[in-house]
Amino acid sequence: MKRAILVLADGMVFEGRSFGAEGEATGEVVFNTSITGYQEILTDPSYKGQIVTMTYPHIGNHGANGEDMESPNPYAEALDVKELCRHPSNWRSSMNLEEFLLQHGIVGIEGIDTRALTKHIRDSGEQVGILSTIDLDPRSLVERAGGIPGLVGRDLVKEVTSTQPYQWGQGSWQWGVGYKSAQGSKFSVVVYDFGVKQNILRMLVDSGCDVTVVPSIFTAEEVMAMHPDGVVLSNGPGDPAALSDVIENTRKLIGKIPIFGICLGHQLLGLALGGSTYKLKFGHHGGNHPVMDLSTGEVKITTQNHGFSVEFKDFPSSEFRVLNKNHTTNPHPKTSFGAIEITHVSLNDQTVEGMRCLEVPAFSVQYHPEASPGPHDARDLFKRFVEMMGDR
Repeated sequence: MKRAILVLADGMVFEGRSFGAEGEATGEVVFNTSITGYQEILTDPSYKGQIVTMTYPHIGNHGANGEDMESPNPYAEALDVKELCRHPSNWRSSMNLEEFLLQHGIVGIEGIDTRALTKHIRDSGEQVGILSTIDLDPRSLVERAGGIPGLVGRDLVKEVTSTQPYQWGQGSWQWGVGYKSAQGSKFSVVVYDFGVKQNILRMLVDSGCDVTVVPSIFTAEEVMAMHPDGVVLSNGPGDPAALSDVIENTRKLIGKIPIFGICLGHQLLGLALGGSTYKLKFGHHGGNHPVMDLSTGEVKITTQNHGFSVEFKDFPSSEFRVLNKNHTTNPHPKTSFGAIEITHVSLNDQTVEGMRCLEVPAFSVQYHPEASPGPHDARDLFKRFVEMMGDR
């Protein structure tokens, strides 16, 4: 079995065995705490530019199939696991994980101490690295890793967005039926594709929406000319602050049409409202993140995948965390579009996880309500968006 080496920019070296495609991959090394759902994770465009480490030790036991895809192809740069399962057991499996990676040219490494790697990232912060099955000289790899760009300042949306608008009519998957078809659409929704996960589109269809997906370069004027009932700002990769044109288009839409932001879309809405974003030490990646609704005290377990967070000058991150250490504060920062309400907070690090505008129809969440993979606690947010469009 062929050797493989993962090296971080700070000189940490992890030697293991290659699986999947041979070659090299570079990117920011992150860890994901999901127990399963590796296929959805690999095909999430938000992982563009990142090497994913799965913290659960045994990965691949349910194989892969043609249905659990969040995009047509994987976008994660590479995959790190402790132990690979080459003999999956699941009635929906059509290939094992290694075959899936081979099919799509994705490099993988197994047999490394993913626990030690995760602890190192938690202590030192996310950093770039290089995974290679070709160059097996640690010194050479460490030297090369020092020149790999990080995510700060990078526009990766342009590498994952669609090139043309398209209609989406596929609903969620159901046993014995397959993917449901759209029926009785009540609202026309435009989804900005910054790297949209397909299950977001499915949840919109299930909620009674006629969905049109548009590229990230679409202007606000082009969107409004389509006469939609609402706009969704999707998830996506990279640094939100690098998307100046997208931020300006979002700003032009605020107050004119209901807006629902998800993950990167949440960050872009925050920037358009006059807030700012900052890089988290090691991000939130996994399907088990607790988030509190500050208005009700209810805690939802959520799926998350982001490396940046939103803050407002009225409530900088340091102050917000102090105010929310008891998870009872519900701040109302002021913006040029009126006051907003911080609606949700992470129980892990007290960062902003949700907000809504009090004077215009717009709200957003940092987590993934479509939860693919993950718990379904937050799927009612699609209903909330539909109700917002119905109240116009």
